[in-house]
Amino acid sequence: MNLFDQIPAHEPEELFTELFSNENVRIERIVSFGQKSADGFWYDQREGEWILMLEGSAQLRFEDGRIVDLTSGDTLNIPARCRHHVEKTAQDARTVWLAVFYKND
Repeated sequence: MNLFDQIPAHEPEELFTELFSNENVRIERIVSFGQKSADGFWYDQREGEWILMLEGSAQLRFEDGRIVDLTSGDTLNIPARCRHHVEKTAQDARTVWLAVFYKND
């Protein structure tokens, strides 16, 4: 599989494609087309999440006020239960993420 195959030019919703999973790890390709988290929504995941930004850009806000900008090639590890949301993704191009979710125990 090529991670850039079968991605449409634009969609009204983000696309989530599970690439691999077992009892400890889940790997997803996420494609955003300018989407962001809903106002007041926070991700609060039981799993840790390691992100690789493959294409495009995004901005994440953490509950502690920290803001992280990501562009192609950037990585970020988000520990389990670290509340965050997506402030924005690229408006003029698609954003392609590789997300690796992992158990901490």
